[in-house]
Amino acid sequence: MSDSAPSSRLTVWLSLAQLVGWGSVFYAFSILLSPVEASLGATRAEVSLALSLALLAEGLAAYPVGRWIDAGHERRVMAGGSLLAGLGLVGLSLATTLMAVYAAWVCLGLAMAATLYTPVFAVVTRRFPQAYRRHIITLTFLGGLASTVFIPLMAWLLGTVGWRPMLWVLAGCQWLVCLPIHAVLLRGAPRAGGPQRWGGSTLTGATTGLTRQQAMRQPTFALVGLFQVLMMAVTVAIAAHLVNLLLESGMPPAWAVALPASMGVVQVAGRAMLFWFEHRFSVHRVNRWIPILMPMGLAALLVSLTWFNGSVAVAWLFVALYGLGNGMVTIVKGTAVAQYVNQAHAASLNGALGMPTALGRAAAPWLLGALWSPSAGYLPGLWVLLAASLVAVGALVWAQHISQTKSASIA
Repeated sequence: MSDSAPSSRLTVWLSLAQLVGWGSVFYAFSILLSPVEASLGATRAEVSLALSLALLAEGLAAYPVGRWIDAGHERRVMAGGSLLAGLGLVGLSLATTLMAVYAAWVCLGLAMAATLYTPVFAVVTRRFPQAYRRHIITLTFLGGLASTVFIPLMAWLLGTVGWRPMLWVLAGCQWLVCLPIHAVLLRGAPRAGGPQRWGGSTLTGATTGLTRQQAMRQPTFALVGLFQVLMMAVTVAIAAHLVNLLLESGMPPAWAVALPASMGVVQVAGRAMLFWFEHRFSVHRVNRWIPILMPMGLAALLVSLTWFNGSVAVAWLFVALYGLGNGMVTIVKGTAVAQYVNQAHAASLNGALGMPTALGRAAAPWLLGALWSPSAGYLPGLWVLLAASLVAVGALVWAQHISQTKSASIA
């Protein structure tokens, strides 16, 4: 397979699977939060714990998933994950107790570990070692539209057939779209060990000189890990609570759905901008400035809630800043380990970050729900997220500085 039309087709099909995977599992939680609360008579924090458990399960599975992909088992991993995702959605539709809801979301967390961005980024990094960043950017175009497609779709299904039948529809999307893509198109994975070759390009250079254990002891690994953990925590917390946050601010229901749905379009626009940026600026400069958009967006949301009573106009500023930042930060997160730590072991190293990332992601939705109160709403939690995003930006800038200083000294 040449690294041209066939490889581009593979990336496009994997992008479609990402759109369905993110939309039918991850973004489903924000739509399910209120109806599951009402159906089970549970509290906001109790239901929020379900997503936290899913993210914890995802993190526990991340390292073995990364090792299996490094060993060349990507087809089995991702096809099995799609099958498991459908089973988890069906199980959730049948849940009548909180424990059953938790069990279903743990199953979905394991499926996310095997199917979403981290494993698929590892797949394209192995297959296209000289052009992985370009393929990752392409890969996220359709994936970035998951909220735009699925939040309105799920809102319509919720109002039409209810949340339990809606989950059967989502399970069908997993089995009819994601499962065939992963089972058919991921045949012929690069072999484990030795130089990785795909499309006539071979992974060589200084990144192959470190063992996995040596790479884990690099200070840049810890800093990139801190960046990933905090940014993932922020994005997961916002995604899980944004619809309810906007509704409680007094925003009309139509806008409370339209704004989160539009986030996907803005994210894709941000990823398109990356193609323009990367032909005119260095990758390191782009990576340094992109994450700053995230705290700027959160600041705009705080301004909207604090001084403008949930103004739609100011909320659009949040969508623009946060959406652009989140869209491009996904690429930064997906490539930072390969760029600043080690490319040869990128799948395993990203997997090793799975547990701390999972703890941050698992705690974030629950913490934001726990910090919510009838009097203050989501404001205390949003201030915590803003502080976390600023620390994340600082960690990435520090990792870049160390990496560039080391490269200059070697040169």
